[in-house]
Amino acid sequence: MASHYFMMIVGVYATLGIFLIRAAKDPAGNASLIWFTVWSSVVHAAIMAYQAMGDPMQRGHLTGDVPALLLVALVLGWLMPKKA
Repeated sequence: MASHYFMMIVGVYATLGIFLIRAAKDPAGNASLIWFTVWSSVVHAAIMAYQAMGDPMQRGHLTGDVPALLLVALVLGWLMPKKA
């Protein structure tokens, strides 16, 4: 079952990545997609951190996946054009 989950996540994030690359050509025009990625990454990281703290077998997420998701959110949010 874990392999099904892995493939689902890979498919979702690969698709999101393609759309984000396309959105990079016009960040202001694609702000909702970019901000969705920022906030969904923060929420995903928070849920994953909470679950990892409760399950010793999942603690590795606290040093790998959680920081990676937060880094993506931070970088995308910082790179977004500021309103005038």
